[in-house]
Amino acid sequence: MGVIIGPRVIEAGVSLLSVLVSPGPVAAGYPSPAQDYFDGRIDLNAHLIKDITSTYVVRVSGESMTGAGISDGDELIVNRALEPKDGSVVIAVLDGELTIKRLRITPTGVVLQAENPAYPDIDVPALSDLTIWGTAIRCLHHV
Repeated sequence: MGVIIGPRVIEAGVSLLSVLVSPGPVAAGYPSPAQDYFDGRIDLNAHLIKDITSTYVVRVSGESMTGAGISDGDELIVNRALEPKDGSVVIAVLDGELTIKRLRITPTGVVLQAENPAYPDIDVPALSDLTIWGTAIRCLHHV
């Protein structure tokens, strides 16, 4: 279904985590012997979050967005201040129900598009109560 299990508030001024960062990209093919050291630290709070006052983390439940690289149990970083546009992955509230879908704005109306062929798209009827709660900006995916 792709619903949210409650947003988690990120407190302003609180660093999520500071971790070591590689000085350059790491090859996914043949390893490079020159890449055996790290180049200081990166603040993940500053790297992942541009507007701390309107950013939340939501946990994904369901498989309807697997085609977009969003899996069950992943966490999305969601910015509520961004203007959603056609093609955005959004947290939508449709008639009181939360869902994560790709927003499609068509000449005939709004569609909440699933990214898994096993799940139908949702054509939003004109008289429905639709609120776009926020726009996903990053997916924290478990490997």
